[in-house]
Amino acid sequence: MALIRVEHVSKSFASRHTSISIMQDISFAVKDSDFLAIVGPSGCGKSTLLRLIQGLDRPTKGQIFFRDQAVDQVCRQMAMVFQNFALYPWLTVAQNVAFGLEALGWPPERIAPQVERYISVIGLDGFQEAYPRELSGGMRQRVGLARALAVEPAVLLMDEPFSALDPLTAANLRDEVLQLWRDPQLPPEAVLLVSHNIEEAIELADRVIVLSRRPGHLLAEVAVNLPRPRDRKSAAFYDLTDRVYSLITQGGPPAGGPSGDGGASPVG
Repeated sequence: MALIRVEHVSKSFASRHTSISIMQDISFAVKDSDFLAIVGPSGCGKSTLLRLIQGLDRPTKGQIFFRDQAVDQVCRQMAMVFQNFALYPWLTVAQNVAFGLEALGWPPERIAPQVERYISVIGLDGFQEAYPRELSGGMRQRVGLARALAVEPAVLLMDEPFSALDPLTAANLRDEVLQLWRDPQLPPEAVLLVSHNIEEAIELADRVIVLSRRPGHLLAEVAVNLPRPRDRKSAAFYDLTDRVYSLITQGGPPAGGPSGDGGASPVG
C-alpha cells in the first residue's frame, strides 16, 4: 500500500478575468521509506503541490490519498519545513518547537520531554531560551526542523529548506536530514523535498519527480540508483544531473515516447 497517492491532480486559481492553470493531471505515489524530490522551473506548482498533499489547499481536479484515506483537510500525520524558517519571533526556541504539539492538544507533561528530545536530536542543546533573532540562519532552520519532527510525522514535507542558507551550512544540514530519515528510531517514514537545485535533489532523493513549465505536468520520474554518500563529482552523478536538466529545459520526451536509458521514465 502506498503511503501517499496523488491521482490526476490539477490546480487552477481564478483571477479577475480568467483562470490560471498551475498544474495539470499529475499522478505519482510515495511509499514507506521513500525520499522523493520534486524539481521543475519556477512557477510550475512545486510548492503548491506540497500544500495540496498536506491538505492546506484542495485540488481543482483529482484526488490525494494518505494511507488510502482521501486528504480533504489538513493531515496531522504530515509536517512542513519552510524555506523562510516560519518561526514566531516572540517565542523562544523551546516554545517554537512546542507550538505544533500544543496545537495538537498534547498535555504539558508530555510536551516538555518531547521538546527536549528533539532539541537534542537536532543539535540545539543550550539554545532552548534563545529567540530566533539571536540565531544564525542555519540554527533557525534547525528550529523549524525540530518543530516539524517533534510531532513525529509519518511524512516530512520540505519546501526549499536549504535555499536560504550558505553552502556549507546547507551541506551540513542536508547530511543531518539524511541521517534522521535513515534512523529507524526517528520520524519520518518518508520525505518529500521541493528544490530548485537539481544536484541537491539527486544527492538526497531515491527518486526525482520532474515537472514542466506552467501549467506543470509530470515529465518523468527519475530513479537515483547511486550509493550513499553520493559523490557530486562522479560521472554517474553528472549524467543524472544533466538528464534532469535536459528534461526541464527541453520539455522532456512526449508522453508514451522513448525515455532513453538510465532510469528516466516518461509519465503520461
